[in-house]
Amino acid sequence: MKKIKYTYWKDENFYLGYLNDYPDYQTQGMSKEELIDNLKELLKDIESDEIPYIRKVEELVVA
Repeated sequence: MKKIKYTYWKDENFYLGYLNDYPDYQTQGMSKEELIDNLKELLKDIESDEIPYIRKVEELVVA
């Protein structure tokens, strides 16, 4: 099982959020559960290269 962090918030009508590794790609849902389902679908699209020009965040270790 893989774990990935996400950020979300609620506006007047929707839950909005994004995967922390891919903050440029937001999604939404009418409920938090729908938002989570949409985030999972987004991750599948990102990992299958369905979305071009994905910006990725990684950590650089400097000695």
